[in-house]
Amino acid sequence: MDFDVIVLGAGIVGVSSAIHLQDRSRRVALVDCRAPGEGTSFGNAGLIERSGVVPYAFPRNLGALARYARNQSTDLYWDFKGLPAFVPWLARYWRESAPERLAAAAHDMLPLIRACVDEHDALIARAGAAASELVCDGGWIEAFRTPGEFHAAAKRAKELASAQGLRLDPLDAAALHAREPALSNVFCAGLHWQDPKSVTNPGALTKAYARLLETIGGKVLVGDAATAHMESDGWIVQTSEGPISARELVVALGPWSDTIFGPLGYRIPLRAKRGYHMHYEATTETPLNRPILDREQGYVIAPMQQGLRLTTGVEIAAREAPPTEVQLNRAEAHARPAFNLGRRLDAAPWMGLRPCMPDMRPVIGKAGRHRGLWFNFGHAHHGLTLGPVSGRLLAEMMVGQTPFTNPQPYSPSRF
Repeated sequence: MDFDVIVLGAGIVGVSSAIHLQDRSRRVALVDCRAPGEGTSFGNAGLIERSGVVPYAFPRNLGALARYARNQSTDLYWDFKGLPAFVPWLARYWRESAPERLAAAAHDMLPLIRACVDEHDALIARAGAAASELVCDGGWIEAFRTPGEFHAAAKRAKELASAQGLRLDPLDAAALHAREPALSNVFCAGLHWQDPKSVTNPGALTKAYARLLETIGGKVLVGDAATAHMESDGWIVQTSEGPISARELVVALGPWSDTIFGPLGYRIPLRAKRGYHMHYEATTETPLNRPILDREQGYVIAPMQQGLRLTTGVEIAAREAPPTEVQLNRAEAHARPAFNLGRRLDAAPWMGLRPCMPDMRPVIGKAGRHRGLWFNFGHAHHGLTLGPVSGRLLAEMMVGQTPFTNPQPYSPSRF
């Protein structure tokens, strides 16, 4: 065999998995059709979300459901043509979002969330200045437009922070604008979550981790994941350097993972939520210090190397459908006066895909029916957050080490 393991997918999850396997004396090849960090890992809001201890659930509030049904909201837009194919998945997502089931999902995800910053810090330290200069310690802020929404959210947030040992700073209008002078007066209060970290270029961070992989002996190759197949005692994948072989194969292709597990006969309910971003010129002399979530309109503005990045909420549409500007235009209408946004800096909106499971847990572990096949995908809105920690967990299972946490909640066999 040319390698011990081939990892398909050079996003943050695949790169992190490859590093942890190479650290454990496995000869690893990382294969993708593009360079590392140029897919889903490129376009997110750049949060290492230590405070994200409750998964993103399907709303069960009648008011929210009625608002979404009208399809006029900023945080969710659904395409009429694409919606029917999502209905069974959404029904399961809704069922899994019942209070007791959501609490179980939060419990299962907590070990990964608790370790997310520490695992990133370990890789950042090894990757050097190319990584450390991209990461900020200032947390992020939920900003509110109306006092009623703030007071209700603050009560829940204080309870959560107290239970989980998280640092939370409620901010009135004066404190909010003292902390972020670049904001307009449209916001009346905020919640400053201080434990998370933010990244000013998520794609560049993923590339820095990929260079770390190469320095410790891993190989990064351009190749076609769709060519992966079993042959004799291992797996074969076609790359730009010819076919390569390995005894084990890791599928870490995010929203495209079904292109591998589907033809192999696995029925895993992975679906992709679409989202967009656009960069804007800042028009104030005072810079924005950290990502800001406009809680009532459902978008994030994050300071990035490329400018102020507006990231949208969720679009429900077929994965292959042409991009739209519906959500971006709606969000921009609210964000432009609130953040004093200048001109657009990108020629066109960037569109990405969030790989989501209806039970709000990723798929991490052994495939089951194929020798040497492993999965690591389905991290939903927290791919950047969970890449290093899920890569560690997978590597521990693959080499026979005692996993740092019980991997059963993430097992592919649950479907």
